[in-house]
Amino acid sequence: MDIDPVTILESCGIKPTVNRILVVKELAKSSRPVNLAYLEAELCTMDKASIFRVLELLAEKDVVHVIEDGSRSLKYELCQGGASHSLSDQHVHFYCDSCKETFCFESVKIPVIDIPDGFRPRAVNYVLKGLCPKCGAK
Repeated sequence: MDIDPVTILESCGIKPTVNRILVVKELAKSSRPVNLAYLEAELCTMDKASIFRVLELLAEKDVVHVIEDGSRSLKYELCQGGASHSLSDQHVHFYCDSCKETFCFESVKIPVIDIPDGFRPRAVNYVLKGLCPKCGAK
C-alpha cells in the first residue's frame, strides 16, 4: 500500500510521532493482517508495550481493523486506503488452520445485517476458517 503515514495520522486527528509513523509504515508493508509479535520482530527499535499502545490508539481512532481470527492473537491491518473506516468497508477474512496465516478477502464485503433499533455496531468480525490453497494442496 503506497501511503503517507503522516497524512493518515493527521487526517484522523493523531499527532504523527516517530513510533506511530513506524507502526503505520510497517502495517502498510504487510500484505495481510499481522499480530503484535510480528510487529515486535520487525520494529526492533520499539518495545512491545510501545507498539501495543500505538495499535490501541490506531484502533480507537479507526485507522486499523482489529481481527479476532480465533488464533488467540489479535491481528491488525490498516483500513483500506489508509483512512478511517466504516462498517461498509469491512471485509471477510480467512484463517488457515494449518499455516496460521490470516488472509484478507477485500473484494468480499461483510453482508449488512438488520439489527434491532437502538443498537449501533462499530465493528464486525467475519472470519472463515479452513485451509488456504497452499496448505490444501499438501
